[in-house]
Amino acid sequence: MGTHTAVITGSTAGLGAAFARQLAAQGYDLVLAARTEHRLELQSESLEAQYGIRAETLVTDLTTDDGVGAVQERLVDPAYPVHLLINNAGHGLAGGFLDTTLQDERDLLRLHVQTPMELCHTAARAMTAQRAGRIINVASVAGFAATGTYSAAKAWVVNFSKGLHAQLKPEGVTVTALCPGLVRTEFHERSGITISGAKKWMWLDAEDVVRQGLTANAQGAAVCIPSAQYRALSAGLKYMPGSVVQWATDRRANFPGPEVENEASGAAAVNART
Repeated sequence: MGTHTAVITGSTAGLGAAFARQLAAQGYDLVLAARTEHRLELQSESLEAQYGIRAETLVTDLTTDDGVGAVQERLVDPAYPVHLLINNAGHGLAGGFLDTTLQDERDLLRLHVQTPMELCHTAARAMTAQRAGRIINVASVAGFAATGTYSAAKAWVVNFSKGLHAQLKPEGVTVTALCPGLVRTEFHERSGITISGAKKWMWLDAEDVVRQGLTANAQGAAVCIPSAQYRALSAGLKYMPGSVVQWATDRRANFPGPEVENEASGAAAVNART
């Protein structure tokens, strides 16, 4: 068993799976939270066999109170204290705001905003009592551009994380917003989003993103934007007209322009956390 424990939401694929592998390699015991029991069991067995760590599983739907409550209960277990929380669970929406149902929009905000807020609140109370702990909230460079619900949710995650970082740093707790761009994972496929026209440099490797995120958090950074290219792009978005950002986003996501009748021009490319 390891000497530290990390809780990872959305652990079975993409960045979550990369976090699990890298933390297990560092000797962390893991608490893996996701919706699919079969995938969780396979992941847990594989990590325990390969790295000799303990990997608990929590089968949870984090768009529900019961699902969030199960993770909160584990975060405050005094017998097995948690040292690192990774709020990674997320999904995107294919289409514009009027193409989705109201329940789709509610679930997205629940998963990307309310759930990490609730888990941070629980974890932060336990960590500050020990005067030690770390939290990584997976956001996106989409949070720096106004392109729809997803980007709005990730903007909230970035600003929430920065504010919480400032509040908790004196208490020994580091909070970092990890803001990748496009990452080679199954995220877009599972969300029904097709990305086209993205340049080679825009695609990041999940292992590299996670490595940089863990390093930045360990070094006490409030925000981590992996890759120099995305750091430059994020800085430029502050001065770019919103119409230009929207046009580029639509093109990346194979969305039609406003000249196509009865077709909504959504924002799913940058609106897709990777």
